Amino acid sequence: MTEVVGVREDQRIQRDVLAELAWDPQLQPNEIGVTVDQGVVTLTGFVDGVARGWAATRCAQRVRGVRAVADEMEVRLPGTPGRTDAEVADAATRALEWDSFVPAERLDVTVANGWLMLRGEVEFGWQRRAAEGEVRRLDGVRGITNLIEVRPAAPPDAERLRRDVQRALLRTLGGERVTVEVDGDTLVLAGVVRSWWERDQVERVAWSAPGVRVVHDQLLVGG
Repeated sequence: MTEVVGVREDQRIQRDVLAELAWDPQLQPNEIGVTVDQGVVTLTGFVDGVARGWAATRCAQRVRGVRAVADEMEVRLPGTPGRTDAEVADAATRALEWDSFVPAERLDVTVANGWLMLRGEVEFGWQRRAAEGEVRRLDGVRGITNLIEVRPAAPPDAERLRRDVQRALLRTLGGERVTVEVDGDTLVLAGVVRSWWERDQVERVAWSAPGVRVVHDQLLVGG
């Protein structure tokens, strides 16, 4: 009986993910396949850029009951001549320069066969995430490797950092089920969250804290 219930739940999740993909105006859902096994969603098919692949993954993560998402989609750029690597690199550099919160002068962009690589240093983890978000939306990008290092200006006070992050989580999410531990400049998140959206918000709060260089996310997505 438990196995039958599990199959039915997977079928419901599959229907909901397909409906969410169809609902999102950024996507062409007929090109994306969806399978579900014990709450783990696998996305297959072809998308015409890394931005659409990211949007599809986010759609699946929004659906209730999804425990994890495996992205097996392949990026295939349109057959017509598109941007050259040099044009993609130039567009990425300009996008970073236009973002006043990203220290573009400390970052380096290289592109090979549509695959974009980010290098450099930033002071805060949220700047690393912001830089990747800026270039993810660009045409001609097949994939991104983010090698930006986070180097805080000063080492954090571990107890104060833990307390401040815990309070921020309580303010924004009522994060009683999330525990925060600090080891030097590394922050460890553990516990259970209700959705992937909530998990992403917890990570956002953690990376916003000054002095954090590494975040280890050990959160589980549950009910």
